[in-house]
Amino acid sequence: MAYATTEDISARLTHDLSPEEAAACETLLEDIAVIIDSYNSKAPSEAKKLVSCRAVIRMLGDGTDTGIPIGASEGSRSALGYAQSWKIGNGAAGELYLSKLERGLLGEGNKIGTWSPLEELTSESEA
Repeated sequence: MAYATTEDISARLTHDLSPEEAAACETLLEDIAVIIDSYNSKAPSEAKKLVSCRAVIRMLGDGTDTGIPIGASEGSRSALGYAQSWKIGNGAAGELYLSKLERGLLGEGNKIGTWSPLEELTSESEA
């Protein structure tokens, strides 16, 4: 079950999806839904939709043809030597993954408190 549609993706891009991109988009939306559910199936639906769109657009590219991968945190280019180097902050280019921001949107870091299994053992032995 996908949390976003190809129309949601198209609305966030600067170009219309080609038929090949639309087909890939549908498959990627189903794939990212599995990843999201394995991470936190109880996340709000708005967060799931946003994360789905961001991850699929990162895979498809934003259509600007800058040559810089989406999600790159560092990069360099050279001329006549034809060298390019990019550092991807999370995951790898061509990989469907959740970024740190997306994991936060899905609920990572929103937990307050602690739990100790030893407390349960001591309270049972006192009873």
